[in-house]
Amino acid sequence: MDYVQPIKLIKQLVIVGEKKASLSVRDMLLRGFLSGVLLGFATALAFRVSDGFTGGAAALVMGVIFPVGFVMIVLLGLELVTGSFALLPMSVADGKISGREMLRNWCWVFLGNLLGSLFFGGLLALALTGTSPAPSGRLAEKIIAVAQAKTLAYQHAGSIGWLAALINGILCNWMVTLGVVLGLISTSTIGKIIAPWLPIMTFFALGFEHCVVNMFVIPTAILLGADISVYQWWFWNQIPVTLGNLIGGSIFTGMLLYTTYGRMNKHVRL
Repeated sequence: MDYVQPIKLIKQLVIVGEKKASLSVRDMLLRGFLSGVLLGFATALAFRVSDGFTGGAAALVMGVIFPVGFVMIVLLGLELVTGSFALLPMSVADGKISGREMLRNWCWVFLGNLLGSLFFGGLLALALTGTSPAPSGRLAEKIIAVAQAKTLAYQHAGSIGWLAALINGILCNWMVTLGVVLGLISTSTIGKIIAPWLPIMTFFALGFEHCVVNMFVIPTAILLGADISVYQWWFWNQIPVTLGNLIGGSIFTGMLLYTTYGRMNKHVRL
């Protein structure tokens, strides 16, 4: 059977976190870059295929489609900072890596994700604008509308909006990191595709906030002419959402799972 029992699964996750912490800066940047690009592709695809749908139907279509990017990341063993927010704290708690090694991974992978997201967003903005200085098409309109909802709407609500972005980030990465965990719950390719799909679909359909997705959506909208400043992008979205993703991944997935299964791993063989 290709199903991995939870006790053995957590032991594997600790080892994976240890390996991620030992990666070279080059590999963290390259793998982070590719992850940012793939999530950009997946987000754009989800926006595109949901065109014509409204309400819950649109949310469901986008939720079903978006995980294609995440699955590619899992199958290729790439680096996504939101996943590292859960895995590396487990390795620290197990004594396999230091807090400094954990922060090293988070910082370089975050940068790689950002560079990849900006790179793909820039190319997509050029593709959507063509030779015209003004963007056209439903996809461009969708990206701008979503980016405005992710920044200007929070700003309009003031401090409550900033807190809402933080909480949306927590709820998002609670699900995303479960996707990372479930990516190792099976040793078969089909299992690694289907299992992560469930929580990833859930977060995207519910419209929660993912910091790497937003690294693509908001700056791309700015390039397409959205009236959003870099300050509004970072203060009203990127910072609170990243902090929320960190809390959701490290505490509600990483530490809760490690607390209930981690201590039982000392005598478990893989």
